[in-house]
Amino acid sequence: MKELNLNEVTAFVNETITDFHSQRIKSLEGMSLDRLLRKNPYLFRAKNLTTAGELIASLLDAFLSSSEEKLFGDFLEDLAIFVATKTCDGHKSTSQGVDFEFIHEGIHYVVSVKSGTNWGNSSQHAKLEQDLRNAVTRVKQSRHGANVQPVLGICYGKTRTSYVRGYLKVVGQNFWYLISHNPALYTDIVEPIGYKAKEHNDSFHGERSRVVNRFTGEFIGRFCDPSGVIDWISLVEFNSGNLDLS
Repeated sequence: MKELNLNEVTAFVNETITDFHSQRIKSLEGMSLDRLLRKNPYLFRAKNLTTAGELIASLLDAFLSSSEEKLFGDFLEDLAIFVATKTCDGHKSTSQGVDFEFIHEGIHYVVSVKSGTNWGNSSQHAKLEQDLRNAVTRVKQSRHGANVQPVLGICYGKTRTSYVRGYLKVVGQNFWYLISHNPALYTDIVEPIGYKAKEHNDSFHGERSRVVNRFTGEFIGRFCDPSGVIDWISLVEFNSGNLDLS
């Protein structure tokens, strides 16, 4: 396995982390109040939120949390693929559900990457198992006698390495070591990920404040009574009213 040039990793991270921040702001620009109000209204009523601004900010943060997890997960997966291309001539896979492949010490690895351990439901786990099995079959058909190892690589977490559903599950430091043979890589990437973080976050929070203010004004006009109290009945009707069984 080739030694990884950390300067190349830093350059890649600096470039692609900017895309992550751009996508965060883009998610705000494409937001609408109606879309935001799809979130669970009962949950926010239970939190006793009493002001429109407080409710809008909480709804927006809930939406952004799930959106950012997906965006950053994509970034980490791209970083893992980049590392594999540099250390072991890894390449994107043509198999469905498999992100990249590489050969090391006679073993052909087919790897599906997830950002964290809490991913997917039982049907998605079953599909991954089938996708990896299909990838193994494809490789063995094209390379007779090949020693093929299917892998679920997870970018962060402390779960111990294990065999699950017929594939090798490798998590956190172990995953980054598998594709680089550098036991410190999982910490080496922390610093470049913070590249211009304050600058990017200042821009993001400026846009977030504008969105909160704009939606708060719209929400008050649509879902508050003349005295300014949130009309939770109207809000729940908007979110869930769809009776067609009568």
